[in-house]
Amino acid sequence: MFFNSLMIGTLISISSTSWIGMWMGLEINLLSIIPLMNSKNNLLSSEASLKYFITQALASTTLIFSIIFMLNNIPLLFNFKNNLMLMFNSALLTKMGAAPFHFWFPEIIDGLSWLNSLMILTWQKIAPMIILMYNLNFPLFFNFIIITSMLISGIMGFNQTSLRKILTYSSINHIAWMMAAMFNYESIWFFYFIVYTIITINIILIFNLINVFYMKQLFIMLNNNFPLKFFFIMNFLSLGGLPPFLGFMPKWLTIENLVKNNMMTLAIIMVILTLITLFFYIRLTFSTLTLIINEPNFSLKNKFNSFFIMSSNFLSITSLVLCTILLNMT
Repeated sequence: MFFNSLMIGTLISISSTSWIGMWMGLEINLLSIIPLMNSKNNLLSSEASLKYFITQALASTTLIFSIIFMLNNIPLLFNFKNNLMLMFNSALLTKMGAAPFHFWFPEIIDGLSWLNSLMILTWQKIAPMIILMYNLNFPLFFNFIIITSMLISGIMGFNQTSLRKILTYSSINHIAWMMAAMFNYESIWFFYFIVYTIITINIILIFNLINVFYMKQLFIMLNNNFPLKFFFIMNFLSLGGLPPFLGFMPKWLTIENLVKNNMMTLAIIMVILTLITLFFYIRLTFSTLTLIINEPNFSLKNKFNSFFIMSSNFLSITSLVLCTILLNMT
């Protein structure tokens, strides 16, 4: 029931014709995810769900405040229309976890199970991002947000041993790319989001299957399972956007879009800052390949769906090659 209302809330937000309707959809979405986040097996989940509720409620309050002021033309300091729009956009950026409004994001994900983390990393970004598309009127503001997100995600991801935090900072980096993809063609954002979701699902399914949350656990569990190790490494490199893999394609389209629209400086800065994130991706994959630690103090969570994980990973890895072949044939 809660999962269905979670999806309905997002669909109300993205299909609404009024700001109030969008706000209502976001509220339904928020009230549906809180019960889903609580778990009897995880002591940190109640703390995480409370933090998530407080942050999202604060963002929703700011959102409705700016909407009411704009609808009634109530002045707010000088040049009030722009100030209210900046407040409105900041509330949406807080909801999706973009830097510098990311303060809640790593802490909350670190207290959740893998499937709950997957929901927040993927589905929960749809509504705020689509609403943000309607008012990309402040290129300077959004350029600042994009560069800050990429810088913070790169630097903060450096010293993490928690896999959930690494994926969180990776998500902040991808939020910046998605915002850049929105600038001129919404379809590029949609394609980027679909590819990001596919890769994230594959990685989180592997982590959930082998029941790991930290780097050392990952190295131990992948010691004697070469196919899973191979798929994990390929998917992680795909998430970083290395050329042979599917994750490179949306980044390629985004860069091409920025260059065509005379946003060369932003494109160059984004490519350079992404290299910081790519460094700790490669460090993790190299460590998985080279380190052998034989101290297994935990076991596989479940073994029944490994075939599904293998096949979905294989499709994700080979998708770019298949797409290229099909496009050339047509």
